[in-house]
Amino acid sequence: MTIEPSIKMAAFDSSIFSNLKTYTDEKKQKGKTLIDLSLGSPDLPPDERIRAILANESAKSEAYGYTLGGTELFYKSVADYYKRRSGINLNPKTEIVQTMGSQEGLVHLPLAFCNPGDIVLTTNPAYVAYEAGITLAGAVQYYMPLLSENRFLPDLSLIPDDVAKKAKLMLLNLPGNPVPAMPDDAFFEQVIVFAKKHQIIVLHDAAYSEFYFTGEKPFSFLAIPGAMEVGIEINSLSKSFSLAGARVAYIAGNAGMIAVLKQLKSNLDYGVFDPIQKAAAFALDQAEEITDKLRAEFRARAEALSTGLQNIGWPVERPNGGMFLWAKIPRGEDDRAFVFQAIDESGVVMVPGSAFGTAGKDYVRIALVQPVPILKQAAKELKKVIS
Repeated sequence: MTIEPSIKMAAFDSSIFSNLKTYTDEKKQKGKTLIDLSLGSPDLPPDERIRAILANESAKSEAYGYTLGGTELFYKSVADYYKRRSGINLNPKTEIVQTMGSQEGLVHLPLAFCNPGDIVLTTNPAYVAYEAGITLAGAVQYYMPLLSENRFLPDLSLIPDDVAKKAKLMLLNLPGNPVPAMPDDAFFEQVIVFAKKHQIIVLHDAAYSEFYFTGEKPFSFLAIPGAMEVGIEINSLSKSFSLAGARVAYIAGNAGMIAVLKQLKSNLDYGVFDPIQKAAAFALDQAEEITDKLRAEFRARAEALSTGLQNIGWPVERPNGGMFLWAKIPRGEDDRAFVFQAIDESGVVMVPGSAFGTAGKDYVRIALVQPVPILKQAAKELKKVIS
């Protein structure tokens, strides 16, 4: 029997992460010690109380039925979280929809709003799941470059009018992956004016909203006046609460948009495991305490690694948020060649910036997923490559 993949599968090549894993596995088998700073997966365990709820609820025989979507408890906790943290009033019944992690929500989102040929405004570089979702919907990407001279924020004034008129959706991720750029009120105000003018739906990916190193609270797009008229925000418990494997997230915002997403979701799955929803609700209810500890750790990591790299002659700027360093390669060489050279010579594993878009070809993404002492050691080891 001949197995032929669909035409769309041509858009899904093996990822750089798979290539890196294969290469690093070979190095490990040969006895090389590696410091893996590639995957953006939290290395810290969830709060022990969250784990206890998940364990206790999973032991109940009645816990294994379909939930058919988000539970009332989960939606109330999301709404309470937004009210406490950002001063936003959300209707739990009409302005929130649960997803099985942000990856699932992001990939399916364009299917809900885009027809084949519609334009989606997305950044370059950007998180890889955006391209997958746009491709599945048959939509067309228009790239907004993230440049250092613009604080790595997209310049909306550079988008041609004919493109803006055809655009259906705009995807933003601040602070983001791979670029930990921080927005401000003024930037999001521009986004809202632009979206209203051209009738564009805005999706803000807030997966790293609790990873802020300045200010007193997380930054939410929905807190800006007018945002609820044009957009929605997706947030995951993967990063902020170390629940990556639990796969639970939500999209909040404009009620009309949420209704469309709920209709789509009702045809895709039967809901997240109820014990996970109960554990997630507890996490959101205790967010201030839990995220304060996590944020302090990642702030220390960002300081340690950026300082360590600066000390070896790599002029890396310390980020004001997120869980990555976006570092320009000192000698301007090929980013993929640099990454594999770094593995060979220093044992430090990073991700080439071009994996996230052509605008990342002079950069590497370094994940803050190791304790401070190991990050300091990584900087010392990288001196072998930089020098």
